[in-house]
Amino acid sequence: MKLTIFEKFRNVTKCGKTIKQVFKYTDFKIGFILLLSILSISVHGQFFIPESYVRIGAFEPSQPPQGLNLLGTDSFGRDVYAQLSYSIANSLIIGIMVAIIGTIVGSVVGFISGYYGGTLDAIVRIIINVMLSIPSLLLLLLIASFIKGALDFVSVSLIIGLFSWAWPARQVRSQVLSLKEREFVNVAKLSGMKGYEIIFIEIMPHMFRWMTVHFISTILYGILTESSLSVLGLGPQKNLTLGMMIYWALNYAALYRGIWWWWTAPVIILIILFLSLYLMNIGLERIMNPRLQRVG
Repeated sequence: MKLTIFEKFRNVTKCGKTIKQVFKYTDFKIGFILLLSILSISVHGQFFIPESYVRIGAFEPSQPPQGLNLLGTDSFGRDVYAQLSYSIANSLIIGIMVAIIGTIVGSVVGFISGYYGGTLDAIVRIIINVMLSIPSLLLLLLIASFIKGALDFVSVSLIIGLFSWAWPARQVRSQVLSLKEREFVNVAKLSGMKGYEIIFIEIMPHMFRWMTVHFISTILYGILTESSLSVLGLGPQKNLTLGMMIYWALNYAALYRGIWWWWTAPVIILIILFLSLYLMNIGLERIMNPRLQRVG
């Protein structure tokens, strides 16, 4: 006899408890507040500051923070605060897109490979091992250098995400190999559930917390990787990102010319963004690992 709809989704509803539990931890709450503060800068800038502020010649160039320009202007006469608001949004989009490719695609591959096994699993395992053995940073630099100038933040996200799905695929696959031998999976099979139903309804909820933690970590990885490429001049030069703001500031010698507000703003935001996501990740790890729940 098949399971009822309520019984099928009993494990899925348990995942919602994680959201409530995680706010008990101070580190997650601090990280969440810091992230909201950064998002508020982006929202305020994009909705309440005219887009013309980020155009070349909008203001007197190289002006320190004052009056209308809260964070001053750069050597092109563009408002730094307005640039920052767009850069935060684009950097977060890059991080989220990388996380979607890395965590979700990698997890789905791991679920299917581990559950069905056989030839499919053997092929996927070989591909995963090959991807993990490739020096990703070196290849990212090579690919970005070949198509330099044609990159936008979407293509940068795809390139970085291309090298971020293999690790979660391996982790999920190894867990699924163990979980599919459990009694609840055997009961699901006997009840008439199909393979994909068992994967997404019975097995996936057991991996939900790990997937959430890895998703946050991959967002951070995507943002920092894009920033590293951008500082080297291999980022999306047609778009504003935190990394590209630093690149243009360094490229026009803002550090030596005393235009400190041009490069310090994106650097500080990157530090706060890193700290916020790191603290949120720690809070999620406390939920996933019972041994850490006594701390904090």
